[in-house]
Amino acid sequence: MTDNNKTTGGMGLGTLLFLIFLVMKLAGIGSVANWSWWWVTSPLWIPATIVIGLVLLVVLIKLIKGEF
Repeated sequence: MTDNNKTTGGMGLGTLLFLIFLVMKLAGIGSVANWSWWWVTSPLWIPATIVIGLVLLVVLIKLIKGEF
């Protein structure tokens, strides 16, 4: 009998970039030390902003076509 337990997940690219930027900012390493906190946290919020923008674009197109 085979065991079909599959575990997925882990850290995504955005989370990994955020952690790298966070460590560099707090340690004062490189040009990241001079970045705004908005840019340090951007790997976390930029994907959500893109998704929200795409949803709004689809809603706008449907409103213009009169499908709502």
